[in-house]
Amino acid sequence: MNDSSPARPAPVLDVWCELQCPDCRSALDDLRALRARYGDRLELRLRHFPLEKHKHAFAAAQAAEEAAEQGQGWPYVEAVLARVEELDRKGEPFLVEVARELGLDAEEFDTALIDGRHILIVDADQAEGKAIGVTGTPTYVIGGERLDGGKSQEGLRERIEEIADRLLAERE
Repeated sequence: MNDSSPARPAPVLDVWCELQCPDCRSALDDLRALRARYGDRLELRLRHFPLEKHKHAFAAAQAAEEAAEQGQGWPYVEAVLARVEELDRKGEPFLVEVARELGLDAEEFDTALIDGRHILIVDADQAEGKAIGVTGTPTYVIGGERLDGGKSQEGLRERIEEIADRLLAERE
């Protein structure tokens, strides 16, 4: 028998994140561990949920989209989150500075922040997040289950792994 059915797509872990959020920075170790464990068998998808209390979060989300367009989405996200305090102090010039440090087209970042070419993506993510009950960051959605990491990260990676393992087993 010839099984020519297409491969089922990898399970998706949506990570509702905000780049000015210290809790999201704390979650980076868990995200790195998940990427190391699952590789391309689990799709990690950054979703934007800029919080009103953080003045530069909306611009940072747009900058992350520009980084993704230039092929460096996750490295950019990690670099900005690693230096949340600098984003707090310096604002949008810091976002362009990080792009330059990563070898990205910093002028294009500056232009993207001015022309707002990524606003619709950020707005759509935020609206979807609100619709499914996201209230803070980080929040994870995998296999239809929402896990709120804004109050505590404790046990979340283990729970994500349980769900991911189950979803992967169902694919086989």
